[in-house]
Amino acid sequence: MVLLLETDPHRGLSDGEAVQRLERFGPNALPVAARSNLLLRMARQFHHPLIYVLLVAGVVTAGLQEYADSAVIFGVVVLNAVVGFIQESKAESALEGLRSMVRTRAKVVREGREHGVPSEDLVPGDLVMLESGDKVPADLRLVRVTELRVNESALTGESAPAHKDAVVLPEATPVADRRNMVYSGTLVTGGHGAGIAVATGAETELGEIHRLVGAAETLTTPLTAKLAWFSKVLTIAILGLAAVTFAVGLLRQQDAIETFTAAIALAVGAIPEGLPAAVTITLAIGVARMARRRAVIRRLPAVETLGSTTVICTDKTGTLTENQMTVQAIWTPDVMVEVTGTGYAPEGVLQNHDGDNVSLAANAALRWTLVAGVGCNDAAITHDDKRWNVVGDPTEGAMLVVAAKAGVNPERFAAGTPRVAAIPFSSERQYMATLHRDGDDHVVLAKGAVERMLELCSLQMGADGTLRPLDCSAVLCAADLLAARGLRVLATGVRSGVGPGELTEDSLRGSLAFTGLQAMLDPPRPAARSAVAACHAAGIAVKMITGDHVATATAIATNVGLLDADEPRPGDVLVGTDLAELAADEFPDAVDEAKLFARVSPEQKLRLVQALQARGQVVAMTGDGVNDAPALRQASVGVAMGRSGTEVAKDAADMVLTDDDFATIEAAVEEGRAVFDNLTKFITWTLPTNIGEGLVILAAIAFGSALPILPTQILWINMTTAIALGLMLAFEPKEAGIMTRPPRDPDQPLLTRGLVVRILLVSTLLVASAWWLFEWEVNRGASVEVARTAALNLFVVVEAFYLFSCRSLTRSAIRVGVFSNRWIVLGVAAQVIAQLAITYLPAMNDVFDTAPIGVPAWMRIFAVAAVVSLAVATDKMLRRVIPVLRR
Repeated sequence: MVLLLETDPHRGLSDGEAVQRLERFGPNALPVAARSNLLLRMARQFHHPLIYVLLVAGVVTAGLQEYADSAVIFGVVVLNAVVGFIQESKAESALEGLRSMVRTRAKVVREGREHGVPSEDLVPGDLVMLESGDKVPADLRLVRVTELRVNESALTGESAPAHKDAVVLPEATPVADRRNMVYSGTLVTGGHGAGIAVATGAETELGEIHRLVGAAETLTTPLTAKLAWFSKVLTIAILGLAAVTFAVGLLRQQDAIETFTAAIALAVGAIPEGLPAAVTITLAIGVARMARRRAVIRRLPAVETLGSTTVICTDKTGTLTENQMTVQAIWTPDVMVEVTGTGYAPEGVLQNHDGDNVSLAANAALRWTLVAGVGCNDAAITHDDKRWNVVGDPTEGAMLVVAAKAGVNPERFAAGTPRVAAIPFSSERQYMATLHRDGDDHVVLAKGAVERMLELCSLQMGADGTLRPLDCSAVLCAADLLAARGLRVLATGVRSGVGPGELTEDSLRGSLAFTGLQAMLDPPRPAARSAVAACHAAGIAVKMITGDHVATATAIATNVGLLDADEPRPGDVLVGTDLAELAADEFPDAVDEAKLFARVSPEQKLRLVQALQARGQVVAMTGDGVNDAPALRQASVGVAMGRSGTEVAKDAADMVLTDDDFATIEAAVEEGRAVFDNLTKFITWTLPTNIGEGLVILAAIAFGSALPILPTQILWINMTTAIALGLMLAFEPKEAGIMTRPPRDPDQPLLTRGLVVRILLVSTLLVASAWWLFEWEVNRGASVEVARTAALNLFVVVEAFYLFSCRSLTRSAIRVGVFSNRWIVLGVAAQVIAQLAITYLPAMNDVFDTAPIGVPAWMRIFAVAAVVSLAVATDKMLRRVIPVLRR
């Protein structure tokens, strides 16, 4: 690689060559995606079938000099467009988050001199110097390393830092296993080194993720897809009814202008103007409820999508786990100790198998095991912003925390037993050793891989501090048992009474006394298991997708209930190489069956999500790293972690969990289901009125009768009832048992057959009763204005009664409780005031062509409303009793 790049691995490029390459390859920055302008984004808000009909109706009514009607129609259209414009997703910010990851300064060697340059000026072939704390500015092939460790969790999903060296590896080595490479956007946690830039800008692994994020399709949600279909069907039906109305009027030789006006009135009346506002407000209320449960929604439709989710694809590190290495067990030759508490907070105790706290004073081997973990350590634990954090290697941080839990203070130890020499850890050496001054004497402390430490030890320490011959088989057996739990195991050793210069690799071999094993794991979150179980109970499949090692991932998956506690079934666990070898026709079935995917690349994560979506699944993807961003963007709803998540993941996601807790997803799904329920309730409530209004006008034209209700009165009904009555359904509480039913079938229509029948039932009753009441009043000598006012109030009162029935689509209104939603009570009160005003105020009578009506008319109106409510209650009861009617 160095030869191909024509680079001197010691002197780097010349200044002139660097300038030429910058012109040739371009800046080391990710490309900026073109953003759509504001006018285009606003114009998109009018791209909707129902909006087209309203726009045409507004123009026509204005041409007919019906200016009040026209103003109301255009007002509805503009309001809907403004709301949509404000709520439009800004997914391009995910790409800006990726670009910000590589905006830093780099230390490069050019013509043998080291100096700092903006990372954008790096070119392929540059010799870049790295040290602890640096952000890697480009993809580098390492040429020199000294104990170099790099945190690649955001890219690969692995919790522990990767140890790097300059070896030559096969070309087919997976990204996560290329220990001779470091990648743009990752962080150096220890050591130092030098590498040749082999890829910059869009050609880096980060650039590939950028491309995947940009290419990932932002899919329509189940709600938007169903509303789009529903709107098209409704538009065709409305236009058809309007055309039929106009044709019938002409056939009956009625006045063409009046007939055309009636047809326009039918179209406007049949359109549910309140639907766009109801959708937005219902989703917004869902957003507020989720925010109270620590889930922040970035894109409104994601609220409902969560309620329709059938599969949750979850990352491991930082999502199901704490993303904080924790020592969970310590083994010494005499005792096995379990450690309570998780994360970097020094809260917890050490207990034996009986659950009793272990005293360090009674176990010298345990004490020295903890002391070795503290002294032979380069990390530090800090506390800020109410959080405990580790500075340095998370593994070493875990050793500091467990010592603090047992009462060993790292600062006090460092002050009383200062370090005077050290042999640092390396991937070849596989251990670290330090020499400390202890009064007038010195002591050697060491930690490392079990097999390597056994080569350095010839003795083992007992609980009473005595030394005896090392029992290698017992140590290896204990290490295997701990590893079977998915724990990472490190051994510790000690040698006291040494001289100040006796710390060499040769002097260590066979000279140490083995003290114990420390076993650690990035632990699962406390509520993860119950949250996974709740998802399963709700009929939602949960799959883990991670870049981590299969053994670690399997342990976590088993712990949280994704895998059986016994042996996983064949096909439950797949690794990245398995996925790469699957044939195209085998891939979807294998993905559907598997529960855990380990060692997968960002591109494979994206492919997994696409495969599930191709099978009709509604996929929620959770994650926190850069490697999750493409899949988060592609998923039906992307869920990012707010605390530990990268900005890239947050910007690509539709929802951010402020507490990083997988259990919050369960709460969000529950709220999402409630949102879909409430939207369905609103549509079920509003359509009978719109259909009834349209059919009443059609019937009047067909029979050559006066219109029972005028266009301005139709607009009054639609707008006032939508605001005062229908929108109150957005505040409806969740129904009992909402998380025990299976997810909605993605192919199921917005309205089931049973709800369509109910809508038609109420529509028919409305049309028949409104026509009957209008004719009744006219035949009894009332004026046309009085008869129309009676019909207008009939529509509104029936809607109010029907509203209480729609609070539950399956249970009776009495079981739901009249006052359990106080907003509906307030809305009905507001609608009552509005109806009294339009009926009895002279100014309103003049504007809307209404007239006061008497008590007998009100009695007939309420009697009809009672009959409609009884019919709906009977329909619900029959569907509960007769299973075939529930569909």
